[in-house]
Amino acid sequence: MYTQLAFALDRVKTLAPQHPEWKNVQPFKAVLDGDMKTLAASGEKGLLELIMVTHAGMTTEDFQKVVTDWLSTARDPRFKRPYAELVYQPMVELLSYLRANGFKTYIVSGGGVEFMRPWTEKVYGVPPEQVVGSSIKTEFKMQDDTPTLFRLPEVNFIDDKAGKPVGINQEIGRRPIAAFGNSDGDLEMLQWTTMAGAPARLGMLVHHTDAEREYAYDRKTDFGRLDKALDAAAITGWTVVDMKNDWKQIFKN
Repeated sequence: MYTQLAFALDRVKTLAPQHPEWKNVQPFKAVLDGDMKTLAASGEKGLLELIMVTHAGMTTEDFQKVVTDWLSTARDPRFKRPYAELVYQPMVELLSYLRANGFKTYIVSGGGVEFMRPWTEKVYGVPPEQVVGSSIKTEFKMQDDTPTLFRLPEVNFIDDKAGKPVGINQEIGRRPIAAFGNSDGDLEMLQWTTMAGAPARLGMLVHHTDAEREYAYDRKTDFGRLDKALDAAAITGWTVVDMKNDWKQIFKN
């Protein structure tokens, strides 16, 4: 599952003592019971409800601290390592190579922008202002004579699928020279980057084929499905990276 979903599930368990009604209300009951099948069946609506409850109702500074504290203690259940260590070494090398050769690098993700910004610079070398992602609404408030931005339980922008080109244009204002993805959520971003009649652009997809060192999934998974984009790659000439055969090393040391 996505790292941010793991964070949301842990937040539900942390907040549960304050909400005894969650024991009988879905999708919270599924989280507390460890019933991932029922949680998955709740679909986008259920996951969005979890995000709204666990990510809102606090200032942006408080949320940043919650994320930072969680990342410092949480461990992936399979690899027994902090989530921030389970980043792809080839991705880190590529970003460093591009920056060393005069390119400016951005992260454009369906994940929450304020979930990513506290740690992307340390892990990927990408500063907060070069992270584009989904967001919830915030409002300005004075709290104890201190100006704050308060996070509201309302969606502001979904930076996924057709939303990615919109987010790039909105936040960056330039069409990318290269775009890299690994799911159907990246399809429109790759199309907009490489098929708009501009000079030559690079499009690349990572295909998760390594069940031993990472995971093997593509067309039928609930998370990170790679189906339409994989078909499009053959037509458009995007490079498809086979994780099992092309990557000597998966995770950063």
